Amino acid sequence: MSGVGSDLDTARRRLRDGMARGVLSFPLTSFLDDGSLDPDGCRAQLAAQLATSPGAVFPACGTGEFFSLAEDEYRTVVTLAVEEAGGRLPVVAGIGYGWAQALRFARIAEDAGADALLVLPHYLVAAPQEGLVRQLERIAAGTRLPLVAYQRGQVAYTADSLRRLARIPNVIGLKDGHSDLDRLQRLTLAAPDGFLFFNGAATAEIQARAYATVGVPAYSSAVHAYAPEIATAFFTALRDGDDATAGELLRAFYVPLVELRDRVPGYAVSLVKAAARLRGRPVGPVRAPLTDPSAADLADLKALLTTGLDLVGAAL
Repeated sequence: MSGVGSDLDTARRRLRDGMARGVLSFPLTSFLDDGSLDPDGCRAQLAAQLATSPGAVFPACGTGEFFSLAEDEYRTVVTLAVEEAGGRLPVVAGIGYGWAQALRFARIAEDAGADALLVLPHYLVAAPQEGLVRQLERIAAGTRLPLVAYQRGQVAYTADSLRRLARIPNVIGLKDGHSDLDRLQRLTLAAPDGFLFFNGAATAEIQARAYATVGVPAYSSAVHAYAPEIATAFFTALRDGDDATAGELLRAFYVPLVELRDRVPGYAVSLVKAAARLRGRPVGPVRAPLTDPSAADLADLKALLTTGLDLVGAAL
C-alpha cells in the first residue's frame, strides 16, 4: 500500500500540489471487442497518460465507465493504476451508488493501495440536503481514505451542507460538475482553508477561465485521455496567461468538440474512447448503455482532432 491515505494532511498536500502542476487525468477503461476487461490495454492507457505528468490520476471514474464495472474488474483497474503510478502522483479511485455499495468499492480501493476516493453522485433518487450529508458521513465512517465529494446531477450542496462536509475529518475536497458559479462561489467562501475544489464539468476547459475567477483554477480533462498534447498546451496557456493560445484552442478545438459531444447522450465518454482509438490506443469499445459514435460523427471527430493536434504541433 502507498501509505499516503493514512495521512490526511499528506494526501491533501499531494493533491493540492498536483492540481497546481497539471491537469487531473481520468483514464479510460479498456475493453476487448467482446466487452470483457482488457488489463493490458488498461495498463498501456495508464502508462501513456502518466508519461505526460498529470497532477493526479483518477481511475474507474465517469470517463473510466465506473458504472459498468463489476467489483473484480474494478479491483484490477485500480490496482493497475496504483502500480503504474508507483507513488509518483496521487491515485484517486471512483466509488459510488448508495453508501453501502460505495463502501464495498472503497474497501477494494483501500486494499489496492489507492490514495483517496472520489465519491460519485449516488444512484437514482433525489435527496434533501440532510440526506446528502448523511450519505457522505456514512461513507467517511467506513473508510480511512480521504474523500473528494462530487456534486453533479441530483447532488448539489448548499453552503451550510458544505460546512458540515468539511467538518468530516476525511472529506478533503469537492469536485463540481454543475458550473453554477454563483453557487460555487458561495461554497468556496464557506469552506475552511485548505479545502480542495476543482472543476469537473464535462469538457472542463470550456469553463476553466470562468471557474478560475471564483478561486477554482484546477480541473479534470477528458481530452487528456486521448490528446495530452492539446490538454497540456491549454493548461500551460492558462497558467502562463497566454490568452491568445488559450482562445485559439477554445475556438478551433474545444467549442466544436462540445458541439459534437452534445449530438448524442453519452458522447462525453464515447467520443473520448473513439478519439483514443483514432490515435492507436488499445481502449476498445464503450459498454452499454453507451454507444460508439456513428461513422459520420467519427469522421467529424477525426477532422477536429487533426485540427487540434495541428495547433499544438502534434500529429494524429
